[in-house]
Amino acid sequence: MKITRIAVYQVDLPLHEGSYKWSGGKSVDVFDSSIVQVETDSGLVGYGEVCPLGPFYLPAYAAGVRAGIRELAPHLLGSDPTQLARLNRQMDATLKGHPYVKSGIDMACWDILGKATAQPVCTLLGGRYGDDFVLYRAISQESPEAMAQKVATYRDEGYRRFQLKVGGDPETDIERIRQIANLLGSGDKLIADANTGWLMHEAARVLRAVEDVDVYIEQPCASYAECLSIRRRCSHPFVLDESVDGLDMLLRSHADQAADVVNIKISKFGGLTKAALARDLCVEMGVAMTIEDSWGGDITTAAIAHLAHSTPTDFLFTATDFNSYVTVSTAEGAPQRVHGRMAAANAPGLGIAPRWDVLGAPLVDVQ
Repeated sequence: MKITRIAVYQVDLPLHEGSYKWSGGKSVDVFDSSIVQVETDSGLVGYGEVCPLGPFYLPAYAAGVRAGIRELAPHLLGSDPTQLARLNRQMDATLKGHPYVKSGIDMACWDILGKATAQPVCTLLGGRYGDDFVLYRAISQESPEAMAQKVATYRDEGYRRFQLKVGGDPETDIERIRQIANLLGSGDKLIADANTGWLMHEAARVLRAVEDVDVYIEQPCASYAECLSIRRRCSHPFVLDESVDGLDMLLRSHADQAADVVNIKISKFGGLTKAALARDLCVEMGVAMTIEDSWGGDITTAAIAHLAHSTPTDFLFTATDFNSYVTVSTAEGAPQRVHGRMAAANAPGLGIAPRWDVLGAPLVDVQ
């Protein structure tokens, strides 16, 4: 089997809530998503998606996905999309760095492999654990009262894990954490995610003020060294996200005992192949994970579902359902949340079919 065409489509994904806000005054109203199509000479076609959280979150931006694939795609024509390890080595040799550019292609090739073998991707990634898995809900940064109201609403919908966007004024963040902690019950989990937004002295103040609260602290400061310093004086469970951007940092964080949970974002690692490798390494090291991506719609959510559902349940801290945050559906067959939980499809591949009336004409077309 050989790749004969790689095309990329652009789709705007507005938010049900109007905007998504986090530390440092950052916000997004409409997400710019790239849908990747990989065609083969066998007639099988696979699909992937890459949707950066704006250019001010990670070293990734939406137009860069399309520019990078325009550069990379000609070198992949004629390659076997089912030989994932070899394909990833080829992409890394052709384009240094820029893992997010490669993620959609890798994802689409897993979709092809699943279709070629008549198996869902989660089976190929290690097997399906349980009937479904638990989701978290990210709570956009607003006043403590507004955030508490949203938590109450989403809790009524079945969510039991909540990631609060903090990383602002310490006094306000302390109130956010305390107000929302008071709403939660047995079995609920609360994560205060600063998204690198606190200076060390601010993080230390917040941690001291909420020492009696059952809360996870996520990525309090910008650098790994700063986060490690805070971790060493923190009694709360600790989560690293932005600092863990590859296998080297995953191994380093484990050696330093820098985190109890790490966030595995598919595009941050460069696709399902390397995200699954990171996942399996975490399992061997005894580190729990959140399985997610930077953002996305139906296709990203499907990929998250397959990786999460193939993760041993005791190591899956939580996962996310991005397609429930946005107003536009880009594919049929995508998994949907049910009372704060989700399951991967049983159909071959990712189990999705693009909505061509939404995708329109490709912006990149290499054949």
